[in-house]
Amino acid sequence: MEQLARESEGLSISDRRDFLKKGMLAAGAMTATTFAGTAAASKNLPPMEPSWGRQLGAGVVDKPYGQPSAYEKEVVRRTVPWLTAESIASISMTPIQDLKGIITPNGLVFERYHAGVAQIKPEEHRLMIHGLVERPIIFTMEDLMRFPSVSEIKFIECPANGGMEWKGAQMEALQFTHGMLSCCEWTGVPLRVLLEEAGVKPEGKWILAEGADGSHMSRSIPLEKALDDTLVVYAQNGEMLRPEQGYPLRLLNPGWEGNTSIKWLRRLEVGDKPWYHREETSKYTDLMADGRARKFTFVQETNSVITNPCPENPIVKSGLIEIEGMAWSGRGKIKQVDISFDGGVSWVPANLKGLVLDKALTRFSLVTKWDGQPWLLQSRAIDETGYVQPTLGQLREARGTNSIYHKNSIHSWKVEANGGVKNVQIS
Repeated sequence: MEQLARESEGLSISDRRDFLKKGMLAAGAMTATTFAGTAAASKNLPPMEPSWGRQLGAGVVDKPYGQPSAYEKEVVRRTVPWLTAESIASISMTPIQDLKGIITPNGLVFERYHAGVAQIKPEEHRLMIHGLVERPIIFTMEDLMRFPSVSEIKFIECPANGGMEWKGAQMEALQFTHGMLSCCEWTGVPLRVLLEEAGVKPEGKWILAEGADGSHMSRSIPLEKALDDTLVVYAQNGEMLRPEQGYPLRLLNPGWEGNTSIKWLRRLEVGDKPWYHREETSKYTDLMADGRARKFTFVQETNSVITNPCPENPIVKSGLIEIEGMAWSGRGKIKQVDISFDGGVSWVPANLKGLVLDKALTRFSLVTKWDGQPWLLQSRAIDETGYVQPTLGQLREARGTNSIYHKNSIHSWKVEANGGVKNVQIS
């Protein structure tokens, strides 16, 4: 493994130049016969002039709201048909295996509904703040947008992300093992600003956030979080929220269970204790090995996963390869990510790529070579608090196997000699 680490570190500028030089020499050595062969396969390949270079394209207002290329039509959200009986109370997964950077496009952000998508007229929507406050207030959307806004990049994750894997590996797709996860730039008003307008009474300790959808989805949130970094959001990635993401208004609790970020937000009630609604007592609890259940485990623990290679992105040929992945933590910034090629026996430090932000997705990578050798690929993230992503064995020892929530254990991919990738579990 130390040799592999040295090889990875040895892929310097000169190695990459050699790689590119070989590619250019191969291209330069193409004969007229080879050109003829490629031209026969497609009239758009060299030395032919491509068809799109010989005609006019669509005009600038052909599609007033843009959309991805037709050749990217497979990059979509997907659901597991057997997961829930009704689509109005289901979830779809983000194709994180196809994403670049840390921002999830609005049309690919995972969905979770309890009563379908509410269709709300913004001019008729109101946000009420009442309960243990000095001045109960009802805000219109126009009122809210008059407050100074903030924009922050944060991830949002369903606590059931990976939950189908608690008892064993069963989903042969990264989109289904980790796709209940997205990261966006959110724009809105800090909740503490609105609470200052209402004036929270000294005995106020909790807030009940309720949605305007058919289920009136609600969660209890400690006042400390509300006064810290909770946002009342109306825009996402530069545009107004989409209906499936809570248009025209939602809550965002950075780093916490996605279900606390109530969509279609209509009411915030301040109280002196948490509310025990059906959703909180029956759904969002963590079953322990001894039969007890933990409540209010809000924080999404440090996690990571390798996105290339993965079952959807197998290795197609030997040679240079960039191992890539994502890491995130509801506790703060990612400090370090390590990669193992032998199922956790030894580890190699990865590089953190691009922005490293608080409670946001962080990209990591490691350039190495693959020559058909089998790999047991894993990634292990460490956040700025020192929390280390646990092994599956460590997590099961602490939590048992009866839960579906907060499965943040190290994930394993088996890379086979043909480059194919399978989902496996290593304790």
